[in-house]
Amino acid sequence: MVSGEAPTQKRILLASLSAMVAESVTFPIDLTKTRMQLHGYASGSASAHRVGAIGVVSEIMRQEGMMGLYKGLSPAIIRHLFYTPIRIIGYENLKGILVRSEASKDGESLPLVTKALLGGISGVLAQVVASPADLVKVRMQADGRLVSQGLKPRYSGPVEAFARILQSEGVRGLWKGVVPNIQRAFLVNMGELACYDHAKHFVIERKISGGDNIYAHTLASIMSGLASTTLSCPADVVKTRMMNQGEKGVYRSSYDCLVKTVRFEGVSALWKGFLPTWGRLGPWQFVFWVSYEKFRQLAGLSSF
Repeated sequence: MVSGEAPTQKRILLASLSAMVAESVTFPIDLTKTRMQLHGYASGSASAHRVGAIGVVSEIMRQEGMMGLYKGLSPAIIRHLFYTPIRIIGYENLKGILVRSEASKDGESLPLVTKALLGGISGVLAQVVASPADLVKVRMQADGRLVSQGLKPRYSGPVEAFARILQSEGVRGLWKGVVPNIQRAFLVNMGELACYDHAKHFVIERKISGGDNIYAHTLASIMSGLASTTLSCPADVVKTRMMNQGEKGVYRSSYDCLVKTVRFEGVSALWKGFLPTWGRLGPWQFVFWVSYEKFRQLAGLSSF
C-alpha cells in the first residue's frame, strides 16, 4: 500500500528501529557468510579447501569466543541507520509518485517489473550513502581471522577504522568497493522490496493468510529472501572481497575480482555463502518486516 501521506520522520524512525532489531538478531549469520566468502580470496589459489558454515562458526567460537560472532556489529548498526530508512522510504515515495502520476487508487496495479526497478533505484541511493559504514563492517568482520591467527587486528573499533581508512586511503578509500556495492544493493532491493510487496498482496488477495497479518508477512519475507539472495550472491562475493582488501589489493577492479574468482575457484564460488546468506536474509526480513509492520500499526500508519 502506498503511504506517501504518512509522516516521513515517523516512518524513518520506525524503519531504523526495526532494522536495528533485525540486524542484532541475525548478525552472527552475516559474519559467517562474510568469513566464508573471504576464504581463499587472499591466496588466489584453486587449492584453497572449502569450509562450510558449521566449520566457520565452530572455528570462530573456538578461537574468538561467543563475542567473536558479533565482531563488527556497531558499524553494521550505524550502516542500517542510513541504509534501511533511505531504501524503504525511498521505495514507498517513488511508488507513490508513480501511482499519483497514473491517477491510480493504489500501487498494487503496478507491474512487478516496475516495482523491481523502483526497489533497485532505492537500494542504489541508500547504498551510496551507507557504503563507508559497510566498508568498516566488512573490515572489522575480517579482522577476526587475524585475531584467530595470533595477529593484531587492523582496527580496535569503528571510530579508529574510519579514521585510519581516511588517513591511509583518503576520502575515496571510504567508498572502496562502491561499484560492486551498489550492484549488489540494486539486485538485493530489486528482489527484496518488489518481491515482498508483490508477494504480500498476492497472499492477501488469494486469502492464503486470512488477511494482512504475521502469516502474510512471513510468507512474503521467505519469498523475497530467496529471490534477493539468488540475484545478489555473486555481487555480494565480489563486494566483500573488494572492500576487505587494503590499499595494495589483490584485485584491480570488480571485473578483475569476478574473473579471478571464477578462474581460480570456479563459477560456484560466486555463490559462496549462499545458504548462510539466505539463512540470514530470511530471518532478517522476517524480523524486520514483522517488526516494521507492527510498529506502523501501533503508530497508526497503513501497512507497507
